[in-house]
Parts: sequence; structure tokens; C-alpha cells
Amino acid sequence: MGKFTLVPRKLVVRRSSAGLGLYTQEPIAKGACIIEYKGRVLSKEEEETITSQYLFEVSKTVTIDGKDRSNTARYINHSHRPNCEIEIYKGHVYVMARRAIKAGEELSYDYGKEFYNEYIKPKGCKCAKCRPELHAVSTA
Repeated sequence: MGKFTLVPRKLVVRRSSAGLGLYTQEPIAKGACIIEYKGRVLSKEEEETITSQYLFEVSKTVTIDGKDRSNTARYINHSHRPNCEIEIYKGHVYVMARRAIKAGEELSYDYGKEFYNEYIKPKGCKCAKCRPELHAVSTA
């Protein structure tokens, strides 16, 4: 299998510290391709006027809008200590495991400085690095 081979994963959307998040129900090996971020390719005119927060710039000429709920990857939240990273290959956006991920973990990647400064920072980042109290595991 190649680096960007997608195999069906047991993923579930559920509540997280940042609203909804995407969690794995099975272990994922470091370097594994987890899911593809999918969406409608926008025209240049749409790119300038659309208000969606699910835009992904694939290249200088291609941006996709991943707001449709069928794009399960849209539920992956931002983190300053992500367990995933993005790789763009042949016009596709893939979410890859940065490290081994345990069953039950929320998937996350770094959204980048521009998105962070515009959308996340004003509301306050809720990732585990910035708000560890939101991610503490109860032992009671």
C-alpha cells in the first residue's frame, strides 16, 4: 500500500472541548493516512465572497470548501500539540498520523497561524496545550 492509501477507519464525531471533534475508536500507526478532507472546489469569485470557515487552500489556484457534513474530516479540531498533520498530494488533502494515536483519542492538527489569529485566538484556544484543565482525565 502507498503512503496515501485510505483504509476504512473507525472514527466517531462527538462532543469535545471545542464543540464537536473527531475521535478514533482504534489505534492508528504513525505515518498512516487517516482520512481525506473533501469539499467542493470553489471558483475564484466564490473564494473572495464565501464566509465558510471550512476552506482549505490546496494550491494557489484551488481552494475547497469542506463545510458539507459528509466531510467527516471537518470535525478535526486545531491543536498546538497535534497528533495529525496535513499532506497535499495530487490535489487531495490527506490527514496523516504524526505519531501513534491511541483508541479513544481526539484527532487534531495545527490550522496554521493565519486561521488561528483570525478565528481561534479571539475566542480563546481550547487545545490541550492552551487549556489543559479542559482535557484532564478524571480518575474518580
